[in-house]
Amino acid sequence: MADSEAVVAQTSSATAFTAAGYPPVYNDTNSDASGAAATKNVEDLTATGATTTMEDSNISFGATELTNYIADGSDLGASHHVAGTNSSLEASDKLSALSDEEERLWSIVRANSLDFNAWIALIEETEKMSEGNILKIRKVYDAFLVEFPLCYGYWKKYADHEARLGSMDKVVEVYERAVQGVTYSVDMWLHYCIFAISTYGDPETIRRLFERGLAYVGTDYLSFPLWDKYIEYEYTQQDWSRVALLYTRVLENPNQQLDRYFEGFKELVANRPLSELRTGEEAAAAALENSENGGQEVEGENLPNAVEQSSKPVSASLKDAEELEKYIAVREEMYKKAKEFDSKIIGFETAIRRPYFHVRPLSGVELENWHNYLHFIEGVGDLSKVVKLYERCLIACANYPEYWIRYVRCMEASGSMDLAENALARATQVFVKRQPEIHLFAARFREQHADVAGARSAYQLVHTEISPGLLEAIIKHANMEHRFGNLEDACSLYEQAIAIEKGKEHSQTLPFLFAQYSRFLFLVAGKVEKARDILDQALENTLLSKPLIEALIHFESVQSLPKRMDYLDSLVDKFIVPTADNPNVASITEREELSSIFLEFLDLFGDAESIKKADDRHAKLFLSHGSSPESKKRLAEDYLISDKTKLAKSSLPSSAPSVMGAYPNAQNQWPAGYGLPQGWPQVAQGQAQQWTPGYAQQSAYSAYGAYGTGYPQQQVPASVPQNAAYGAYPPTYPTQAFGQQSYAQPATAATLTPAPQSSAVPPTAYYGSYY
Repeated sequence: MADSEAVVAQTSSATAFTAAGYPPVYNDTNSDASGAAATKNVEDLTATGATTTMEDSNISFGATELTNYIADGSDLGASHHVAGTNSSLEASDKLSALSDEEERLWSIVRANSLDFNAWIALIEETEKMSEGNILKIRKVYDAFLVEFPLCYGYWKKYADHEARLGSMDKVVEVYERAVQGVTYSVDMWLHYCIFAISTYGDPETIRRLFERGLAYVGTDYLSFPLWDKYIEYEYTQQDWSRVALLYTRVLENPNQQLDRYFEGFKELVANRPLSELRTGEEAAAAALENSENGGQEVEGENLPNAVEQSSKPVSASLKDAEELEKYIAVREEMYKKAKEFDSKIIGFETAIRRPYFHVRPLSGVELENWHNYLHFIEGVGDLSKVVKLYERCLIACANYPEYWIRYVRCMEASGSMDLAENALARATQVFVKRQPEIHLFAARFREQHADVAGARSAYQLVHTEISPGLLEAIIKHANMEHRFGNLEDACSLYEQAIAIEKGKEHSQTLPFLFAQYSRFLFLVAGKVEKARDILDQALENTLLSKPLIEALIHFESVQSLPKRMDYLDSLVDKFIVPTADNPNVASITEREELSSIFLEFLDLFGDAESIKKADDRHAKLFLSHGSSPESKKRLAEDYLISDKTKLAKSSLPSSAPSVMGAYPNAQNQWPAGYGLPQGWPQVAQGQAQQWTPGYAQQSAYSAYGAYGTGYPQQQVPASVPQNAAYGAYPPTYPTQAFGQQSYAQPATAATLTPAPQSSAVPPTAYYGSYY
């Protein structure tokens, strides 16, 4: 058998779910690539993203190597890209010959590797300018597919290029990488099997490849194209027992074409004798059963006479009819059970309008449907079904951190830590690697599993690369250091962040940092004077703002008498009363809200004279203009609304780029002539959802009560209702639990419903909540 045929024939080439391609996240220690701690059943389910190690085909390389390849344009190595050339120098010369347009497009994708449109333009330009240069074609496809490994259409196109210009071994290499990158794609396995049928003559090689694919996608509701091709192949081989066995297997699970398969099975049974339909094992079992039944009948009976002997053919015919009836009845029972389960999931399945990957955002309805579907399947308690549905979901929803987080927490709750680690690695290293939310979750996950170094590395990655200056990351990191008794390190984090923000012109984050640091010093360290000094420093280093003055008011409200009434009054007056020397840029709503907050403070701690002064000022500035109904409603609710809800309303511009912001008009991911995935419904290209342009931070002082709970979602369209958030990690982090087979039974706490929150707090909590 040729090397490439040996690769194709491997029963499961990518079952190590914690493999070299996805090492443990934020840790210098590599985990065991063999995944020996997991059971075989779980191994058979979890190949997505694993890097295969093949003795006969050197195809293993990781994302880091390819990322460097994008950055500097260097070659990945002769074993991957320079086959058939006379020397590495010749290969380098061919790679360096780029057109001006190619150079321009390469510079774009090097600057922003998530610019999908630029990648597509680069691929098209490379194919046009280098139709016969397989080295340049490999370079652009390798680099693109590192960033977008779920674009199965481009894997197929890459394989076609290799078939045209390269060698058969290279085609196999591309297909193997493809089924690692998008393991749960029915169409990817279908293309690979079609290639194998056209290339190899050994039926066992082809069957083993079909079986590899069915192990991953055979229970997919839209898996019928692969089943059809497998059945069609066995028909050409006229191996009727295998055809019957395939029908039997496909009838066990819900499928969009389940009725057609049952009719096909009945037609097969009607046209072929039972002896041809049974496998060797089934025939042996039937013979044994007949032997046992025959022995019981003969025992104790007289020998039959001639008349009785003549009735034997009739008895044999009846026996055959009974066995055939039993054979059909068993399959019909499978079909009925599958139909019963089908009736429970058909609503979820028909609501999935885009089961494939694309950079365009999904609609809120479809996102919610995925959550509901996952919730239902988790309740079934079958680990295999749950894992496969999550993997299907994470093809369509790959750019949404909430689904990766939910998957990790679900696997963690079921005791499948290897699966949880693998999902977290794929999320943080490939699919949502530029989104702070996933790294903050990873840090908390690492901390909860006693990997302090890993947690610190995750936070550090956010501080230095993902979103420098992100307030939530600084707060969570400092709080973690405090939990481990490192108070000085926690304070150092705040001080370093403040020093960096001071160097920026008009930093919007700086007031929040000062306020949070003051709060931390007062509540955690018990350093009252230092907390006050921090707020005073804030006034010296930043412009007056509502959050900062509100912080000072809250601080004074929990201090012993006397209060610094005159000092606070002067600050409030300076903020809410614009003058020629001090033109205030704050909105009238912000100024009115701060004035109302100060009035409430005075009502608790001031005297009649100070209250009258502030009340007259408020009436002159705001009541004479007439407060809007919305503003009055806001003032009335101020004493009831929780800090958590306040934070959810806040938003502050950030320099962190939006991962999906560049995609509202992205092109179709399937190249011309490759169409949509087979068996998937055509959907109209709807107008793109609006996306948050940046990773927002808090913009109102309400952040101080519960800074981490309202973290805005980077990838979720604005149309997604807030109640779509799951669990309480914060609310954007989903929590799940389930189990089956050799795994722990699911805790009924596989809750998708957010924890109930109090809708009202005492008025005095308005001030007390800060501290």
